[in-house]
Amino acid sequence: MRQVSATQAEFEAVADGVSLAELPTGARASMVCWRIEPGATLPVHSHDNEQIGFVLEGELTAIVEGEEYTLTAGDAYAFRPNERHGAENRSREAATGIGVHAPPRGEPEWRRIPASDDRS
Repeated sequence: MRQVSATQAEFEAVADGVSLAELPTGARASMVCWRIEPGATLPVHSHDNEQIGFVLEGELTAIVEGEEYTLTAGDAYAFRPNERHGAENRSREAATGIGVHAPPRGEPEWRRIPASDDRS
């Protein structure tokens, strides 16, 4: 068994104000803990994976196929494969949650790649 506490997971910035922490991954699904800071945007994107998740803290505006949905702490969500989705944190506090991809997802297409001068 592999155990990782979401409260002690190591977050990595993947876009301005957006961080992910890898949680246990299996052969058929992967899981991350996400954090979106106030004013930050998770870019609209799509992928072949089914994605389900749960908002632990805060509030987000999900943008799904051009429509907006409010997600607050305690809300669960599901995105179909290839459904275009993203999120904006329009609140004054960080939003955190858990996301699960099936099958496991590799690097997101929108992930920030540090410039060579950022790697010192």
